[in-house]
Amino acid sequence: MRQNRIASLACGLLLLVVFAASGLRAQTAASQPGFQSAYASDADRLSGKFVGLAGAMTGKYDWKPGQGVRSVGEVFNLIVMENGMLTRVITGAAAPSGPRPEPITDPAKLQAALKSSYADLQKAISGLSDSDLSAPVKLFGRDMTKQSAIMILLSDQHEHLGQSIAYARMNNVVPPWSK
Repeated sequence: MRQNRIASLACGLLLLVVFAASGLRAQTAASQPGFQSAYASDADRLSGKFVGLAGAMTGKYDWKPGQGVRSVGEVFNLIVMENGMLTRVITGAAAPSGPRPEPITDPAKLQAALKSSYADLQKAISGLSDSDLSAPVKLFGRDMTKQSAIMILLSDQHEHLGQSIAYARMNNVVPPWSK
């Protein structure tokens, strides 16, 4: 009889530990940020760096390292355009009609456009559910998921960030976060 009580108590304690551990795992998993949070944070970091570089490169927007290569201002305008395109792709919004807008050349307006485009993108990414990430979309005429579209364009922007850093260094401009 005593052995049965000890065995029952041991089983009960084991079950308690198992349920407590699984509850802790579930709570930890629920509190971990998802891909949406990671992508939105990455967009926030890119925003800070591009806006900072746009401010530091004021007066040099027309500079380019050679023929057939984007200028400083063209790179920043491309980022604004990509953010708008990606925001529309992941939200399902229609592309604007009419002619493509003129490039922004005013430094204050370009910095504001960069900030605004990243804020819109972060909001769109943060609003996605886990199932939304696997929803099909078209980007550059190719079928992919929303998650793939986000990854492709954010990766591309990191490449343009490197390009912009090189442009800054070639103009003896130190990126603001490196000072």
